Amino acid sequence: MGIQERKARNKEDLRRQILDAARHLFVTEGYENVSMRKVADRIEYSPTTIYLHFRNKAELLGAISEETLQRLLNTLEGLSKEGGDAITILRKSAQSYVAFGLEHPKDYDLTFIKRPLYQEGLRLTEGSAGERAFRYLRAMVNECIEQKQFRPVDVETTGQALWGAMHGVTSLLISYPDFPWVDKNTLINTAIDIMIDGLKAQT
Repeated sequence: MGIQERKARNKEDLRRQILDAARHLFVTEGYENVSMRKVADRIEYSPTTIYLHFRNKAELLGAISEETLQRLLNTLEGLSKEGGDAITILRKSAQSYVAFGLEHPKDYDLTFIKRPLYQEGLRLTEGSAGERAFRYLRAMVNECIEQKQFRPVDVETTGQALWGAMHGVTSLLISYPDFPWVDKNTLINTAIDIMIDGLKAQT
């Protein structure tokens, strides 16, 4: 391995350490209670070193959120490769979205609840994992329309409504674990059925 390759690998390794440390601290201590110095102390580097990789704490949160969204997107894209009609894939995608949030509640909270509070809203930068995930959802809705399974609806509005419903279910289950919920799978599938049935084309 040459000098440049070694430097690049070391830089990436350090970036990975910073992100892992920040994620741990954000999750365990709360984003608002973590400073760049605290992140640096956890990996035993100076704060100056951290600033060479990330301008501020918000940028750190953004990078962590991007990784979370990419993992979610990988899961969703894997479903589309399994084949099947569009409405089945959309249903599985909705189920997988909620399952992802419940399996990774702290990461979900950081990305979908905490991040908008500290980064001036949830932005869909072109090419970002978040933008591609929402593009995936729009494509699923559009495919359902083209296959005549959904009545003609506005794709953008419907996509946002579907995401809003799934985010609502996910965030409520995470935020209120002691609420006397019915069986979670029944609740999740009922919410999905209500959404999809309301969009189906008349036969």
